[in-house]
Amino acid sequence: MLELQGLTRRFGAVTAVNQVNLVVPDGQMVGVIGRSGAGKSTLLRMINRLTEPSEGRIAYGGRDITTLRGAALRRWRTDCAMIFQQFNLVQRLDVLTNVLVGRLNHRPGVMGTVTSLLKMFTPMERAMAIQALDRFDLAEVALQRADTLSGGQQQRVAICRALLQEPRLILADEPIASLDPRNAKTVMDALRQVNREDGLTVLTNLHHLNTARQYCDRIVAMQAGRVMFDGTPAELTAARVQEIYGVTEDEFEDQAEEQASTAERPGLLKQPGLAVA
Repeated sequence: MLELQGLTRRFGAVTAVNQVNLVVPDGQMVGVIGRSGAGKSTLLRMINRLTEPSEGRIAYGGRDITTLRGAALRRWRTDCAMIFQQFNLVQRLDVLTNVLVGRLNHRPGVMGTVTSLLKMFTPMERAMAIQALDRFDLAEVALQRADTLSGGQQQRVAICRALLQEPRLILADEPIASLDPRNAKTVMDALRQVNREDGLTVLTNLHHLNTARQYCDRIVAMQAGRVMFDGTPAELTAARVQEIYGVTEDEFEDQAEEQASTAERPGLLKQPGLAVA
């Protein structure tokens, strides 16, 4: 079980996440919604410890995650896989090698890094990677460079890489924001599949209400760094959306589309470590 207690993050005078309290049971699929600047990305980055909390506590299975350092922190990041909006694949490497990078934290010390970069993976690891790719209809592109794939394919490769970490939970930060509807569906189907079939906890940031309602067991709505709603998809009514965001559902969706298209323009991508989305 994942527990967030009073989780807060400040960037100077800006409070990106403000006193968030959540309890997420194992195996749940949670959609975190909100406009850009609501604190969604910062929240997920704190859970993975890519961003340090200013206040509060993160616990998983009774263990205090906020105090972890060194090897213990690396093990947590293995247990808690991140999937990013921009895929974070090594574009010049083939798909299979990109997936095998998910085994990196299972190798000790510097030698683990060196052997992984030299593609010295075990037959078992290669079989795991091929099995993961085949599961999402990607085995036939295993030897292609990552930059030859569509956005939807690249994001599914990123999911395969995450699965090779053998994680206990997956954090997906706007995994479909830059995808067309068809590719967005294949990626969300893949996330729901690993949630349902593998029993993995999935927390995913989403712009679109209907996507969250369709795929998630639970929706958390954020506004200005605070949790304004936490409940089932059915409980997030049009009236509740109006109350939280001051707009209709259609207006919320239109704003989400505009924000997604802006994020895709060259030069306007969020800088790592500075975003408070």
